[in-house]
Amino acid sequence: MHKMRKLINVLVAFVVLFTNVFCVSAAQDNEAYIEKYYKIAMREMNDYGIPASITLAQGILESAAGTSRLAVKANNHFGIKCHNDWSGERIYHDDDKNNECFRKYEHAEESFVDHSQFLKDRARYSFL
Repeated sequence: MHKMRKLINVLVAFVVLFTNVFCVSAAQDNEAYIEKYYKIAMREMNDYGIPASITLAQGILESAAGTSRLAVKANNHFGIKCHNDWSGERIYHDDDKNNECFRKYEHAEESFVDHSQFLKDRARYSFL
């Protein structure tokens, strides 16, 4: 019984340590993302009225703070799919379905602008 309790204590300590390291790392990634993109988000707020905090929060969630495959390979920080009207470059990625078409941008800034336009122009988001 004593050995089992000791093993449980060691496992609990490991989980606590791992959780703390992961949370600190995630916070640092989020801070770095904000530092890198806040000027773009602020400009989009001024141009479209979408709070920069909302844009940055969604970018962090959708792109894993800029580390997702779509963000790295396609500069797509918001998971915007091709849709029928997209004539630009494309990348294919598994999402709701296998091998879905996503927009590919030359620069991350284009993804932020597209995100703002999506929220402003699409009927699906008009209630926001």
